[in-house]
Formats: sequence, C-alpha cells, structure tokens
Amino acid sequence: MRILLAEDDLQLLNTVARGLREQSFVVDTVSDGPAALASAAVNEYAAIVLDVLMPERDGFSVCRELRAAGVHTPILMLTARDAVLDRITGLDAGADDYLTKPFAMGELFARIRALVRRQGNVRPETIGVGDLEINTRRHVVTRAGRPIVLTAREFTFLAFLARNAGRVVSRAELAENVWDDNHDPNANLIDVYVSRIRRKLDAGSTSSLLHTRRGAGVMLSTDPMGSDSAASAS
Repeated sequence: MRILLAEDDLQLLNTVARGLREQSFVVDTVSDGPAALASAAVNEYAAIVLDVLMPERDGFSVCRELRAAGVHTPILMLTARDAVLDRITGLDAGADDYLTKPFAMGELFARIRALVRRQGNVRPETIGVGDLEINTRRHVVTRAGRPIVLTAREFTFLAFLARNAGRVVSRAELAENVWDDNHDPNANLIDVYVSRIRRKLDAGSTSSLLHTRRGAGVMLSTDPMGSDSAASAS
C-alpha cells in the first residue's frame, strides 16, 4: 500500500518512513502543506498521514482542502497537541483518526491498517499462488512449506506480483508500486530483484513461478504462458 507521510520534523519523518517501509508500505514523504497537497493531487494513496503543525499550510488546512477537492482517502492526523478542541478541529476538518505524539510505531501501523479496512480496501492476509503462500500481516513466505527469507523490498515486490498473479506487470507499474518517490529504479535494478527473488523461490523446486516477458514485464504464475489478457499486457 502506498502512503503519503507529511511531517516537518525531519528526524521523525525519516524514522516513521523507515518503519512504514519495513512494514512493506510504499511511502512518499513531504515536509510542508503545499507539498502534501501537490502529492495528493497526482498520486493515489491508501492512506495519508498529516502532521498538524507544518510550514505554510497546517494539517487542518490541508485536510479541509483535500476533502473539498473530493479526495476520500483515509487521513490520520499526527500532532503534539492533545487538547480536546484540537482533536475536534481535526475530525471536523475531515480527518478519520487522530494520534498524539509521542506514539508507539505499532499503534500507528495498526491505525493505518484499520483506516484502510474501513474504506473497503482491505487485502487478504494470505495470498496463495500454487505452492507459494504469502502472509502479508506476518511477512512470512513459504513454498511447499519451506520458509523463504526476503528483504523488506523483496517482500513488497513479491506481494505486489502475487496480488496481480496471472498477468504481466509492467516495469513502470512495479516501479510505481514497489519504490517510492525517493527512488527511481531503472530496468536493470528491477531485473536484479527478479533474479534474486526467483533464485529464492525456486531453490529446491522443480518449477519456476516467476516469469519475465521481454518488452512487457514480469508475471507470477504457475503457468509460464499466463492468461490471454496477460499476453497482451504491457
């Protein structure tokens, strides 16, 4: 899931972003209100996390403008201000939830997952492709019962392919959904990830699940040919 994180405290911004990425979220980071509005205008997010006290435009103002523009993405407000009036202001501005600093990272992750579930965008906790099983909550991957150890980025890469199993996913799609705005992966880097993940998946197996189509993209499937729709994907 792609998250927009807007926070002007750069140390906290980096810490939270790192934690979210370790949870396999794709995170775009900004540090002021106008940048948050600009990112939300051009990208689709599963959730938006807004600090209240940001330069130029505070979180309340950003939230109001997003709602006025018809953006229905779940919004969680972060602030050091715990007065009841501030919480009321945030919720009245259109926020869906409110978390006071300092907070536990685990609680932030849980609140984000809850917001996404409420929007009806919940994804299955376990994804199966042939004898491959991916538990997206526990970040556990097995093939025919054999544990497969992946890095956080490799897990995000594989999970995205699993959610689109049976169709060719273009390299542009992978770049958009596996890497965030701080990274610009080239085709060679994506090929490196494909090679690493394939090697881990296929160890001890007689068949491959990860397939590449020259000029088209990558597919996770028990059938190397994929579906008819996959053959025409680009």
